[in-house]
Amino acid sequence: MSLARFLALPLLAAANVSLIACPQIAECSWPKFQGPNERGDTPSSLPLRWTSSDDMAWTSVLPGYGQSSPVIWGDLVVLTSIDGPEKETGIVICLDKQTGEVRWKKEIKTASGAKNNSYVSRAAPTPIIDSNRITALFEGGNLLSLDHQGNVLWQRNLVDDFGEIKARHGLSASLEQNRDTVFVWIERENEPYVLAVAKEDGTDRWKVPGLGVTSWSSPRLVPVNEQSHLVLSGIGKLVGFDPESGERLWEFDDISGNSTPTPVPTGDGCFLIGATTGRSGGGAGKAARSNGLVQIKRDEDGRFKAEFLWRCKRATSSFGSPLAHAGLAYFVNRQGVIYCIRLADGEEQFAERTADSVWATPFAAGGRLYFFGKKGTTTVIKAGNVFEELAVNDLVTDALDDESASAAPARGGRVLYAAAVDGGSIFLRTGNRLFCIR
Repeated sequence: MSLARFLALPLLAAANVSLIACPQIAECSWPKFQGPNERGDTPSSLPLRWTSSDDMAWTSVLPGYGQSSPVIWGDLVVLTSIDGPEKETGIVICLDKQTGEVRWKKEIKTASGAKNNSYVSRAAPTPIIDSNRITALFEGGNLLSLDHQGNVLWQRNLVDDFGEIKARHGLSASLEQNRDTVFVWIERENEPYVLAVAKEDGTDRWKVPGLGVTSWSSPRLVPVNEQSHLVLSGIGKLVGFDPESGERLWEFDDISGNSTPTPVPTGDGCFLIGATTGRSGGGAGKAARSNGLVQIKRDEDGRFKAEFLWRCKRATSSFGSPLAHAGLAYFVNRQGVIYCIRLADGEEQFAERTADSVWATPFAAGGRLYFFGKKGTTTVIKAGNVFEELAVNDLVTDALDDESASAAPARGGRVLYAAAVDGGSIFLRTGNRLFCIR
């Protein structure tokens, strides 16, 4: 048995175990970016094909524009958007899961603005939800908590608290949570920081310096020895923090190009990490060695450290994070090529192209993998180490009225920014629409 296979045994044993140690979050079907187990892996049985409006449960035109994922609790679906030429208005909107009707909408004046265009993030941070509240972050610096009826419980202006937020192409780090704490990552140009606040009242629990690098990734809690580390990824650096105190536990810098994919936990102390090539596609070989499986462990002196268990030989990532499912890892590059890698030892199983370049993070459900394309396509393949394409679906034009359909190109077209799952339903998000498919 190889060393890599031996070390990987715990993560394979944990492949079907939820990583959430918080009952009030585990009850929810999609409480944050990448869902309840933080891997985008769900046992739900989902639709395979959708070809007409008859396959749509409903379609809702959303106010403003947003790139965040929906979050779901009970019969509520919650999203964020921004509006105005300078992103002056932040919007939290709650829809009825069964009908798509608006339950309530909360608008706030953003703490700071920027040109509302495709060169900067637009409501990219995904909110979080639990049994009591919804907490949302807007890239202008607003952090607020609402109850399930849309009433504001508390609100913070992070610009007033900690100064101006300037970041290349804006912020996109989604919120992370455990039972009683919200984790906020503001990786701005000057004095970036990581902030932990109490869910109950929004007060600070700790604040520590950020990474000081370019990043559009999200913080992720990774289980380590029955506890967890808050792992952050930015170009050239991975860092693990103690979620209770903010102490920097370890730092790893033998990596590059890891600006966007979020770390994906696969078991005790292990997570997948993705990295990309440049816009021209050059340097793929160098980038591939920054894609792989990382393990957190203690060294001889009892200090934590991180190291690659294996690195990819060819696979790179794009905007989407890697996917772990049933002992296999899947990476999707800028050209839409899916690389299937064996989790135990990093051996490539196949490399096949999807119908489109993939921007949103994929997920697995019911023995199938769903990949969401830049032009609105959803490619569905069979899970496993042999490539088998099952369906290619497009967004359904006749599910929209003529005015909304004609407005699509000007408002962001059919780019699928995010997807969420609840039971047998898929929720697909474009800039100004949410589709529910059952």
